[in-house]
Amino acid sequence: MIDKKAIIDVVNEALAQSDAFLVEVTVSGDNRIVVEIDSYSSVSIDDCVRLNDIIESHFDRDTEDYELEVGSAGLTSPLRVKAQYDKNVGNPVEVLTADGRKLKGELKEAGDTDFTIVVSRKVKPEGAKRPVMVDEDVTLKYDEIKYTKYLIEF
Repeated sequence: MIDKKAIIDVVNEALAQSDAFLVEVTVSGDNRIVVEIDSYSSVSIDDCVRLNDIIESHFDRDTEDYELEVGSAGLTSPLRVKAQYDKNVGNPVEVLTADGRKLKGELKEAGDTDFTIVVSRKVKPEGAKRPVMVDEDVTLKYDEIKYTKYLIEF
């Protein structure tokens, strides 16, 4: 079985001089390898082919007998690594917290252990006849959420 750490090292070295970054590597028991990358600009099919060729040059397919798939993180895929949060600062996101709350707002900042989104909610000020929309910062720790997704709005 191919060592996952060895694949991660090869991918990180291959992506070091670009604005692309590794999102996830999975290796199944039957040596099916899936490498998912993302980028601050875009990931083209040529980027995936180039990375595929680099990985194949480091691991002998005859010796290891593996299947390799290299692709980009989908637009609707959950954010998995901090670089994806950094990339999406200023964009609308949807967050599902571990306790089941679903929040929608703009990703304001991404720290090492937590991130902040700006959520709009209706508040009725004292003495007012109608509620008004108020923006409020909500800071969540990465380990307190089930997922964060880029929110596509039409």
